[in-house]
Amino acid sequence: MAGRIEDYALIGDMQTAALVCRDGTVDWLCLPRFDSHAIFAGLLGTGEHGFWRLGPAYAPGAEPPTAARRTYRGDSLVLESEWDTPRGTVRVIDFMPPRDGAPQLIRIVEGVSGRVPMRSELRMRFSYGRVVPWVRKQEGRTVAVAGPDSVWFDTEAETYGKALTTYADFTVAPGDRIAFTISWEPSHKEPPALPEPEQSLVATEDFWRDWVEHCTYHGPYREAVVRSLITLKALTYAPTGGIVAAPTTSLPEDIGGVRNWDYRYTWLRDAAITLSSLLRTGYREEARAWREWLLRAVAGDPENLQIMYGIAGERELGEAELDWLPGYEGSTPVRVGNGAAHQLQLDVYGEVTEALHLGHMTGLARNDYASVLQLKLIRYLEDHWNEPDEGIWEVRGPRRHFVHSKVMAWVAVDRTIKLIESGDADGPLERWKQLRDDIHRDVCEKGYDKERNTFTQSYGSQALDASLLLIPQMGFLPPDDKRVIGTIEAIQRELSTSDGFILRYPTDGEDEGVDGLPGDEGAFLACSFWMADDLAMIGRVDEARKLFEKLLSLRNDLGLLAEEWDPRLQRQVGNFPQAFSHVPLIDTALRLTASGAYGG
Repeated sequence: MAGRIEDYALIGDMQTAALVCRDGTVDWLCLPRFDSHAIFAGLLGTGEHGFWRLGPAYAPGAEPPTAARRTYRGDSLVLESEWDTPRGTVRVIDFMPPRDGAPQLIRIVEGVSGRVPMRSELRMRFSYGRVVPWVRKQEGRTVAVAGPDSVWFDTEAETYGKALTTYADFTVAPGDRIAFTISWEPSHKEPPALPEPEQSLVATEDFWRDWVEHCTYHGPYREAVVRSLITLKALTYAPTGGIVAAPTTSLPEDIGGVRNWDYRYTWLRDAAITLSSLLRTGYREEARAWREWLLRAVAGDPENLQIMYGIAGERELGEAELDWLPGYEGSTPVRVGNGAAHQLQLDVYGEVTEALHLGHMTGLARNDYASVLQLKLIRYLEDHWNEPDEGIWEVRGPRRHFVHSKVMAWVAVDRTIKLIESGDADGPLERWKQLRDDIHRDVCEKGYDKERNTFTQSYGSQALDASLLLIPQMGFLPPDDKRVIGTIEAIQRELSTSDGFILRYPTDGEDEGVDGLPGDEGAFLACSFWMADDLAMIGRVDEARKLFEKLLSLRNDLGLLAEEWDPRLQRQVGNFPQAFSHVPLIDTALRLTASGAYGG
């Protein structure tokens, strides 16, 4: 059985990623890309669906021991796990070198004290656990082949096969170092080069150390900010600059429920806010690469902007269900692909335009096509801003006039007006100023409940929505506006959990709610960070700091966050780690630091 979501560590090479549990088991790895088929899918099933455990040997029928300690080596994505056993202490170092050739997952066992019996148990199952590969020895190496894929397993330890699994049993003493590597290669090509684990370890540490040195944030929350930045970098697909929302699919928002989605794609919204955080902390190159990805993905059809694309800009992300996988803790269906790709979500026009605007304001080198794209997006919004849509939360119920969507349409027009006023683009300035005023008036008249002094989720609705917290952050209204303060306080009353975190919107249990789905979900962590931001903006800085530091306490021992927090089960839920949680963590840290609202 897979571990709790927060029991996992992330390692990756900026083209794919693996999740390593506390007991030394890799339960999730897709090769060669984030969105490829998994060769270890035990996370969404059982051991029969693929895993790789490396740790102290244990008795048959017993539970594998969990590491007593684990940490990342400094500011890197190199994981160290240590076990204290009756026979001594052993360390396992896990990492994926930034790719220069075949993708590799390298695991180095190091003896610390005593003599510790160890076992490597490698069970590769291709196509999300469905296909048992043909495993054979070739020139002293072990290779597993299935269709177009081959995975090569290299180690100095003696290996043997049993029950369609590759084992190695060995003992380590102080100073011993034994490396294990798997490398992926298309099955029709020559074998990948022999790995060089120790040299790769040095190069990987050097890469991350050099990258972190570019961070311009040196405030009191630096540890949390840097770990979040490293996580965001790890979720970036280096060849194209695309940024995945998370490296996993179908980790449930409601354990045992149906709210299970594939997040291994690039949402324009998530990527745009990620770009914003990177720019604010000194990472222009990543921002430039994302902008180039955007221009390629949207090229030729900007009027039909999708809410998400593949990591190389693919448009077709057809959704399917993998019925042979029982799901994480019985949460089915397990989905790959995402049918929301072709939804109408008008807010993405605002997020993309805001990201392009921020790049322009922070000195990102000018790109003429980016300005052309921005103007085309506004021309589309001129004709479509007043239509209903599926909104930021990708509801699968009827379209509505979501207030947040209209606010972000206003943002898109406002930022484009600023671009024209700066002299870097030409457009119908007066006409678009009138459009900006029209959208603003429409939202304030139709999306505001005067009796309750709050904006609402959609026109004519009584329900609230945490995305309304972005109204002051986007500059739609000033923080001291009574309607803003009223909305913040209403969300605190109606969407707050017992422990003070924020739900996205009301759900209706077994009945289908506004999102068209049965079941409930946890507190959405991004929304809780937004609340901390808003509280700071309206002068309630102590309250903001306490909420922020409470959110920091939800991170796992390695500083990682999933999408949501389940207040009933007191555990993380949703895909993991989640860019949409780590980005607002960074933004809130920057805001609180600027305001001086931090302890110590």
